[in-house]
Amino acid sequence: MQTKEEKYNKRRVNTAYMTSAISITLVLFTLGFLGLLVIHAHTLSDYIKENIGFEIIMKPGVKEADIIHLQKNLDTKVYVKSTEYVTKKEAVKRLKDALGPDFVDFWGNNNNPLLPSIDVRFRAQWANNDSISEIKQDVLKNPFVKEVYYQKSLVEVINKNLNKIGFTLLGLSVLLLLISITLINNTIRLSIYSKRFIIKSMQLVGATEGFIRRPFVWKGVLYGVISAVISLLLLTGVMVVARENIPEIALIESDSLIAGLYLFIIIIGMAVSGFSTWFAVDRYLGMNTNNLVY
Repeated sequence: MQTKEEKYNKRRVNTAYMTSAISITLVLFTLGFLGLLVIHAHTLSDYIKENIGFEIIMKPGVKEADIIHLQKNLDTKVYVKSTEYVTKKEAVKRLKDALGPDFVDFWGNNNNPLLPSIDVRFRAQWANNDSISEIKQDVLKNPFVKEVYYQKSLVEVINKNLNKIGFTLLGLSVLLLLISITLINNTIRLSIYSKRFIIKSMQLVGATEGFIRRPFVWKGVLYGVISAVISLLLLTGVMVVARENIPEIALIESDSLIAGLYLFIIIIGMAVSGFSTWFAVDRYLGMNTNNLVY
C-alpha cells in the first residue's frame, strides 16, 4: 500500500508530465499556426503571380485559324499557365463593362476598331520582368503579332512586395522554431527534475545508463506525439472556422503543403521531446548525489 508521501510524489510527477504536455501542445500549435500563415502566404503569392500576364495584340486581318494556332502553340510552352482568345466582339464587351456603353456605342455595329488578342497567364516562377521581357521578344517574332502589352511597373511592385512578405514570414518562422525548441527543452527538463532521485536510485543499484534512460526517452517521445496530435486537431479546427468565414481560402490552399506541415509538427514534437528528455536524464546521471537537492 502506498504511503501519503509516495502518493504525493506520484501526483507531482503526473502533474509535471501533464503540464509538460500542455506546454508542448501550445508551443507546437503556435508553431503550426505560423506555418499555416507561411503556407498560405506562399500559395497566395503563387496565385497572384499566376494572374500576371500579358496581352498579345494581333495585326488587322489575321485569320482566326492563325490566331488559334498561335494560342495552341503558346499552351505548349512550359512558362504558360493558361491562355484565352479574345475576339473583337469580346473586346468590345469588356470595354463596355469597364467604361460603360456610352464610350463605345458611337462606333456603331460595323466600325469596331479593336483588334483580336490573346491573354496569356504565366506560371509563378516566370512571372517576373526579366522572364516576361524574354518571352515578349520571342512572341514578337511571330508575323501575325502587332504588339505585346503588359504593365512592367506593376509586375515589379508585386514581386518586390511579395518578396518582402516572404522574407519576413521566413524570419519569424525560424525565430519561433528556435524559441519553440528552447521552451520544449526547458519544459522537459522541469518534468525530469521531479524524478531525479528515482534516476539516481536506479543508478546506485546497478542499472545501466541505457536501461535508465530508455523508458524516459520513450515516454518523452510519446508525450511529444500526443501534444503534436492535439495541436494539429486545434489547427484543423482553426482552418475549418477560417474556411466557413472566408470561402476564398480554398482557392489558395495546398493540400500537399498542409500535409507536409502536419508531418513536420509531429516530427518536431517527437524529436525535440525525445532529445530533450535524453539530455535531461543524462544531466542527473552524471550529477553528484549531494547536488540533487539543487
